Amino acid sequence: MSAAWSLALLLGGIVLLGASVQRLTGMGFALVAAPGLVLLLGPAQGVVLCNGGAGVISAIGLAASWRRVRLAAMVPLVVAAACTVPLGSWVAARLPEPWLLAGIGAAVCVAVGSVMLGVRIPALRARRGAVVAGAASGFMNSSAGVGGPAVSLYALNAGWTVAEFVPNAQFYGVVVNAFSLAAKSPPHLSAPAWTGIGTALLAGAALGRVLAAHTPERQAKRAVQWLALAGGAVTLAKGLYTL
Repeated sequence: MSAAWSLALLLGGIVLLGASVQRLTGMGFALVAAPGLVLLLGPAQGVVLCNGGAGVISAIGLAASWRRVRLAAMVPLVVAAACTVPLGSWVAARLPEPWLLAGIGAAVCVAVGSVMLGVRIPALRARRGAVVAGAASGFMNSSAGVGGPAVSLYALNAGWTVAEFVPNAQFYGVVVNAFSLAAKSPPHLSAPAWTGIGTALLAGAALGRVLAAHTPERQAKRAVQWLALAGGAVTLAKGLYTL
């Protein structure tokens, strides 16, 4: 098997896992896929591909739930994110790769750990909380590909139910990843790689939908969190090792 097809299979497997998780829980593509994509493609291309994949799978989920989006609540989040996305792209373009790897790994670990522990932060409430969470999420999404945890923490502190969170998280994923992609150049991948990625996105969306009907929500989210934590730890370790 050629190197191009080997890379395509690896990328497809990572994207399939991330897409399945996202369709299953409403969020999680970036947390699961970003560490693997960054390790395979490097920080720059890995984060861009993560932004694109997360945006596409969010749009697929949003197609069936857009009527439940709370636009008034989402405006402060997306406006704040739009303001910090360029800064995240600027920082990511200038940091040496080992530092960026370590930063991405650390960001994933801290963010996932905060969500797992159910951290309560008074500043992440009401409109002020939406602005803080959106600003943090936009920066992290553009620089490291992992903007979801900040929004998850905001939803947790704002008292959103799961039914409220999922469609709004998908709407936010579409918008913030569109912002992030607009600030960067597309990744340079082979035709087999793009074929594998596209197929994996569609297959992951279908698989996640099937799994959602048979998997308890609490178990699914905990599995996603542990996967993301492991990926973040590996990425952090590689960054520190190569410093």
